[in-house]
Amino acid sequence: MHSYMTAIGFSETGNEELDDLLYKITKFPQIYQVAFNSEDVPYIEMRHEVCSNMGIVIRGTYNKDDTFKMDYYYPYYIGKKISTNCDFEIIRQSDRESYQGWADEPRIGVSLIFNLDNMIDYLKSYKGRTRFEGENYRNIYLSGLSIEGKVLLPNCEVDPNYKSKDSSNRSNLVAKAREGDEEAIENLTLEDIDMYAMISRRIAKEDIYSIVKTSFMPFGIESDKYSVIGIIKDIKEYINEYSQEEVYILTIETNDLPIEICINKKCLMGEPKIGRRFKGNIWLQGHVDF
Repeated sequence: MHSYMTAIGFSETGNEELDDLLYKITKFPQIYQVAFNSEDVPYIEMRHEVCSNMGIVIRGTYNKDDTFKMDYYYPYYIGKKISTNCDFEIIRQSDRESYQGWADEPRIGVSLIFNLDNMIDYLKSYKGRTRFEGENYRNIYLSGLSIEGKVLLPNCEVDPNYKSKDSSNRSNLVAKAREGDEEAIENLTLEDIDMYAMISRRIAKEDIYSIVKTSFMPFGIESDKYSVIGIIKDIKEYINEYSQEEVYILTIETNDLPIEICINKKCLMGEPKIGRRFKGNIWLQGHVDF
């Protein structure tokens, strides 16, 4: 079973039950799409929702005898909020017909790599094209599946809707530094030196989570896995129609980047509330507005 099936409410589903569900999806899919893949072969995608914007994707091809051959499946959640509209690239994975998005997002300080959920839309319209700069269809809806998370208290009592001017200024400096602005590079270097001195002074007496408000950093060896700490901005609860398990959708803000996190209620330690923080590892998915 796919390791992130638990995130959408399949923590107690056995392999036989899952095989039966996958078979039913191939016979009676709720959503059925076809596009020509990189080898100009008709490629099939079938979807089945277990609740709003959440479900299972099956992808594969038909054999000569018209029997369906599944290449792979995975759980998904499609975010409802625009996370970013920065420049990005589409990258095909080498081992299967699957694509990742690579975004140049200055707010987080690292490359933003996500599993492209609406691959069929890309194949239908822009197959073979990799870069998308300065165009109207590049809004990206980010979501993350998590199978283990914790709720942290806020590091200080502040308005959850407050947005720091410093973070906005830093994003502008990063953008200028990438263009070669020497003054911006110098200012960023001085900021980093001051930050290191502040952390070194406070870490002797304080807990690390009282100093670090939010964070977004790669996790493990897979490029689309991240470890995040984010402020909870919104909370929704859904029930998986198949398993009847409860699932949280937490809208968090990490480094001023909004992401919707899908996590099984059983896998979240603590009670989520707006203003508190979520800490966990996520598999990042993205739905691009093509």
